Amino acid sequence: MDKCVTGRRVSRQVKIGHVSVGGTAPVMVQSMTNTDTADIQATVAQVNALAAAGSEVVRITVNNEDAAKAVPFIAEQVDVPLVGDFHYNGHTLLGDYPDMAKALAKYRINPGNVGFADKRDKQFAMMIEAALQYEKPVRIGANWGSLDQQMLAVVMDENAKSANPQDANAVMREALVRSAVESAKYAETLGMKPEQIILSCKVSRVQDLVAVYRELAKRCGYALHLGLTEAGMGSKGIVASTAALGILLQEGIGDTIRVSLTPEPNGDRTQEVRVAQEILQSLGLRSFTPQVTACPGCGRTTSTVFQELADKIQTYLRNQMPVWKTQYTGVEEMNVAVMGCIVNGPGESKHAHIGISLPGTGEQPSAPVFIDGKKAMTLRGERIAEEFQAIVENYVKENYGKENRKHVA
Repeated sequence: MDKCVTGRRVSRQVKIGHVSVGGTAPVMVQSMTNTDTADIQATVAQVNALAAAGSEVVRITVNNEDAAKAVPFIAEQVDVPLVGDFHYNGHTLLGDYPDMAKALAKYRINPGNVGFADKRDKQFAMMIEAALQYEKPVRIGANWGSLDQQMLAVVMDENAKSANPQDANAVMREALVRSAVESAKYAETLGMKPEQIILSCKVSRVQDLVAVYRELAKRCGYALHLGLTEAGMGSKGIVASTAALGILLQEGIGDTIRVSLTPEPNGDRTQEVRVAQEILQSLGLRSFTPQVTACPGCGRTTSTVFQELADKIQTYLRNQMPVWKTQYTGVEEMNVAVMGCIVNGPGESKHAHIGISLPGTGEQPSAPVFIDGKKAMTLRGERIAEEFQAIVENYVKENYGKENRKHVA
């Protein structure tokens, strides 16, 4: 079940293909490919993998003619809405390749590199006109790595003349916000409706991102795309993205998110989707897959049995979800506890829908299982993991099946 945040910022709702963003729609998860878009087979495979992982919209790079030619063939082989990521030459590609313009569900425009000097407004207008012609929404995405230099010069000049000048970071943030908002207003003068516009202002530092989006949220009613740009690799990228997005989402700011992780060489691109889902689920904003509660381990749990079981159950639940979500309504809200000793094990297991408290070091070799807060049985022997997995599967069938929707509101 998806929930709206109490006090969530009210924004205009935008349709990206069949997906709603903003308004009362749940915060949407999106992602981006890193394939050469001209490689149709590789791009289709990655788009489908991202969609299978839970990405509701996928962005692809459209940077040259070969990529533009490939887009219609990619679109016909995927079920998820595709967003075209344009920089520098988007106005030309959209004009020269109408099949590509039609196949995309949304266009991403960067006001910082759509054109320079007298060409900027003209080329921006050409992209907006294409969006109007093909009835596509746009994301106007400002980024501090490619900030509109004309706008920055204006804000710097104003700051220099101010009686209370701000520091360089504050000037940059103001230029970023103003670039996005004024570009959106210009798009409206060209005929775009507020319900066709999403804004983003991406930076790579947590505190700057929070400050930028708080200001952006005050100045407009457009739907907002959240993301910490160039978040980085591994735990650094995950922690930084979670810190930044968590603060803003808790304040009711944000209508769609992307976690911009740098994957390990030959790494799994779908990790960014799982992290985004886990951020939203941890905040109680959406439910995607049953959650596994597990203790961190201590001197009482020198055995790795509970860790292995927690990992096995979590992997099992995630792998089952593509099938379960079509058969067992509400199963994504199930909580499973896998605990490692007697200290918090029974108590935590009682809080979950189904839980097991494995024996810690020196404890009796038995594992009580709790179902809906009550002790149901005790497992013993070498096949505790397999028996518990079977219990979980049976619990799902009994409680979330079409005839036994015990936990469905």
